Amino acid sequence: MQKRDNYNFEELIASFPELSRYVITNEYSNRTIDFFDPVAVRTLNKALLKHHYGIDYWEIPSNYLCPPIPSRADYIATVADLLSQENDGSVPAGPGVKILDIGVGANCIYPIIGCVNWGWSFVGTDIDPVAVVSAKEIVKNNAVLAGKIDIRLQIDSESYFNGILKRGERIEATICNPPFHSSAEEAAQMAQKKLRNLNKPAAKPAVLNFGGSSNELWCPGGEEHFVKGMVAQSADFAQQCHWFTSLISKKESLAGIYSSLKRVEAKDVRTIPIARGNKISRVVAWRF
Repeated sequence: MQKRDNYNFEELIASFPELSRYVITNEYSNRTIDFFDPVAVRTLNKALLKHHYGIDYWEIPSNYLCPPIPSRADYIATVADLLSQENDGSVPAGPGVKILDIGVGANCIYPIIGCVNWGWSFVGTDIDPVAVVSAKEIVKNNAVLAGKIDIRLQIDSESYFNGILKRGERIEATICNPPFHSSAEEAAQMAQKKLRNLNKPAAKPAVLNFGGSSNELWCPGGEEHFVKGMVAQSADFAQQCHWFTSLISKKESLAGIYSSLKRVEAKDVRTIPIARGNKISRVVAWRF
């Protein structure tokens, strides 16, 4: 088993007893779960959401992304810190702080964290009707989220803001975790490589322990192409959105994104590193 975040399994099991079925002791005498078991990973997420965020219902369709919650919380915390810099160092709270999540996914994880931690309101958008239905069910079935999250279907897969933002609607920040890979083949190859590196027999097709539908995992051109499109369209919504942000996993994606930001004459561009374990990613933020 691979060592992961130091979860307090005693507390998690107390909040969500079903997790006890999946907790094991590894060769280092640490309590953990088998992170290669999709059911165990999903159950851990339910326990985390129940214990830390008071989420009673969290069901997602099979083969949809089951996100690693600590890293998602890191991104939201980075955005919160960005907003605090113009609020005397205090994170602005309450439903008047509206965030746009581009690609909210079936799991609705970013709005959950932002709503519970700071009381923010969210617009969550996705091009996948199944993901939209799932996210709406999560919102509907959790009182703590009631009235704070508006899930909207984007019918134009080439648009990021048009058709979603209403006239006069003000957004404090946009967030996005773009599709990482450039093709289904690349996604499968990376999954196989991950299994080989961790001395697990490669499956055919490779099973992603955190799942993921095609829209969530890949798009033509990968994250660089996706974010460059977002940058190009963001200039038209400069009066409605204070900060635009996106998570960037590949350092190699930055040069092209910076070039796009220069073309649209973004006035303030920031790159904020996020480190968790051995993985380093970053948030690119810009405004006009």
